[in-house]
Amino acid sequence: MKFKIWTGCDRGLCHRACGRQDKQLNTYDWLEDIPGNTDTTDLVEVQFKNTRKGYYHNVNGLELQKGDVVAVEANPGHDIGVVTLTGRLVKLQIKKAGCIKSPEDIRRVYRHAKEVDLQKYEEAKAREHATMIESRQIAKNLGLQMKIGDVEYQGDGNKAIFYYIADERVDFRQLIKDLAAAFHVRIEMKQIGARQEAGRIGGTGPCGRELCCATWMKNFSSVSTTAARFQDISLNPTKLAGMCAKLKCCLNYEVDQYMEAAKRLPSKEVILATMDADYYLFKTDILNGQCTYSTDKHLAVNLETITVERAREIIEMNRQGERPLSLLNNGKAKPSKKPIDLLAGADISRFDKEKQHRKNKSNNNQRKQSQPRNENRRPQKGQPQEQGQAPRSQRNNHPNNNRPHHHQGRQGGNRPQNNRRNEE
Repeated sequence: MKFKIWTGCDRGLCHRACGRQDKQLNTYDWLEDIPGNTDTTDLVEVQFKNTRKGYYHNVNGLELQKGDVVAVEANPGHDIGVVTLTGRLVKLQIKKAGCIKSPEDIRRVYRHAKEVDLQKYEEAKAREHATMIESRQIAKNLGLQMKIGDVEYQGDGNKAIFYYIADERVDFRQLIKDLAAAFHVRIEMKQIGARQEAGRIGGTGPCGRELCCATWMKNFSSVSTTAARFQDISLNPTKLAGMCAKLKCCLNYEVDQYMEAAKRLPSKEVILATMDADYYLFKTDILNGQCTYSTDKHLAVNLETITVERAREIIEMNRQGERPLSLLNNGKAKPSKKPIDLLAGADISRFDKEKQHRKNKSNNNQRKQSQPRNENRRPQKGQPQEQGQAPRSQRNNHPNNNRPHHHQGRQGGNRPQNNRRNEE
């Protein structure tokens, strides 16, 4: 019994119209529900690794649906890919891509991929990362100013496509010989840009979602800083650059809406004249439809924010030689700002207690400094004697020092203990 796995809406698109596979660059097939859509043409769109697509003839009349893994004609051998689109939209995709120059360039679909084909494809796919690392080292040894960003093996493993990035023209004839000798496969070199490299590698943008170039974008339009100026975005290179180090593609998404909304705003050269002052346009909020005016042409002074309708009303009044009282919508004069009393309702005597405390503290310190020192304190060795203190010789002749002692001193006679301490 066969079971069909329902995956819901992949990447926000309809399951039937977008396809059953989890592939990037899916095309929304809005003709999916029309009967006989697949019978109008035998052309099918097949997608390979990352962003590479090809268009093939279903000459064998296979019943192909979106998500089927097929083996298609290649040069040399065969390749393995996934069907991403069938029916009449394939012709429009070929015309849009412009990659087919003549009908003879369209190859054929051989068959549904067998187990042997898938096994050989997985073996070839497992060698891609190691081949890329080794090829980078070979290019470095040759001194080539290029970067090999990705390697893609053909389904049968007989051919390898090397995607590289280079700022200038590179002569890689010797590189192709060295790569063919190292990997024993047919070599094909394709130059891509930084945006294409980001689309092939993939990643997550600063918005938290997958990169647009890796999910749904099929072609890249030029992006300039003019789009950022229209949207009043800060011209910070670190914030405007994406994962590819180029300007973000999403800068072009909303620029048309901003340009349409900016047409309703007054010109920056128009000066609003009122009874109190002349106002110059300082900044605008395009989406909210608000304008901020300043009384100085270059500085933010006395800023006033009004709506676009009020600004146009004042401009029309100035044309008729009239001046409103102010920029306010009610036409009344701007209320004058009264000076603010910072001590209103405050107790100004709250600092007296602190001053009194400090005053008492200073008086106590002066009293301590004016008190005489202790006379009985012995001066340290080497310090001068204080005034009013008797000489040491007189202090040694004090009556109390003539008391007899019953112990013997050092050699040379008896010495009183008190005198020995004074000497020490």
